[in-house]
Amino acid sequence: MNQSLNHSSHDVARRGKRPNVVYVFGDQHRAQDTGYAGNAQVHTPNLDRLAAESVDFTLAVSVMPVCTPYRATLLTGRYPLTHGVFLNDVTLNNEAVSLADAFKAGGYNTAYIGKWHIDGHGRSRFIPRERRQGFEFWQVLECTHNYNESYYYGDEPVKLLWEGYDAQAQTRSAIDYIKGRDKEKPFLLVLSWGPPHNPYQTAPQQFQELYDAEKLTVRPNVPAELAESVRGDLAGYYAHISALDSYVGELASTLEEEGIAEDTIFVYASDHGDMLGSLGQRRKQRPWDESIRVPFLLRYPRLFGREGRKVGMPFNSPDIMPTLLGLSGLDVPATVEGTDYAPYLRGEADLQVEAALLACISPFGEFRRVDGGREYRGIRTVRYTYVRDLNGPWLMYDNERDPYQLTNVCGLAEYAEQQRQLDELLTRMLRERGDEFLPGEEYIRRWGYVTDAHGTVPYEK
Repeated sequence: MNQSLNHSSHDVARRGKRPNVVYVFGDQHRAQDTGYAGNAQVHTPNLDRLAAESVDFTLAVSVMPVCTPYRATLLTGRYPLTHGVFLNDVTLNNEAVSLADAFKAGGYNTAYIGKWHIDGHGRSRFIPRERRQGFEFWQVLECTHNYNESYYYGDEPVKLLWEGYDAQAQTRSAIDYIKGRDKEKPFLLVLSWGPPHNPYQTAPQQFQELYDAEKLTVRPNVPAELAESVRGDLAGYYAHISALDSYVGELASTLEEEGIAEDTIFVYASDHGDMLGSLGQRRKQRPWDESIRVPFLLRYPRLFGREGRKVGMPFNSPDIMPTLLGLSGLDVPATVEGTDYAPYLRGEADLQVEAALLACISPFGEFRRVDGGREYRGIRTVRYTYVRDLNGPWLMYDNERDPYQLTNVCGLAEYAEQQRQLDELLTRMLRERGDEFLPGEEYIRRWGYVTDAHGTVPYEK
């Protein structure tokens, strides 16, 4: 922890007993694909039940919708141009007070289980303690998507094998951690699953049997020529989601059995979405809703009861860390750039958030320039999406009238005044972040990254 904590936040003593925090997130789970969000095709009874008891951030977005940048933001509360992790497979530095360090300063034990993907020293290498951002209990691998032959490390450089489907084994480990916890101290537990990220067809058979690809309906913005292949992908994607849903149920039951559900902040979220053929696009990094919007459910019965409610304001990745700290009665580090929603959620203060900032700082990987990838900056408001690339205005959608983003209204006379206002808002938000919006190669040069011809950082498996 290289920076001091900011002690100007609200009086934490009056908040009483510190809540435990269980933060669970899947990889590449878009917001649209849960039962509670309106997709009746996907079987998510446990997430639906959790939503009914949670604060549901219905417009949660990923500031830079791709794996490593999101994770660096989650663990620092900073925007990608500040922490510098705007590519996959690079290393997050220790300049900021991390999520784990901030909770440790508040008297918490800390644990991380599952996928890490911010170490940048090879996807299968041991990660020493000094590169763990303050987490103590540790069962982690940098990155794998072979969910049925998945490895991890503990405190020793000895590779261990998760038994069976890794998300299930990781959940069992998380349950063991909860049951064996130090009952004298609260804990922060982060559980990071690899699914539902592709490959799609590798969930346990019992969940694959829930879906018949031929009977699935694709989103209206999937081109007809892609519908058949997308249905096949959806069957596997939904199977992964249903598997994770069952593990959410197991975690929730464990909290109840241990008698700590009332005093535990339980979050289900994701790092980014998946286009899955919508608008002819695949995977993530894109500025469309299937890519940027993610589930974010937060249950804290002691404070909010068990009557679910919805928060429709934009809620961005940098806001997660300060909000969790605020709800836990802990000081928010001065290094954090996100907004603490806790006073608003507690009914102690009003909050008006106009938009969530979106960015692709340098295209890479599955968003290469040769495949249409480009730098962009954008905003997502309650109603509109507005995006600029290096050449100027690129995309604008009226999401109220056009929820599947089929019509780009950028440049249309009917929306000229609204576009002007959105452009001014984006300009102001970039100025506040010190974002010059330069070509990606300039940021790669500034941070000293070595990339291949497609702008991607090569990595060791």
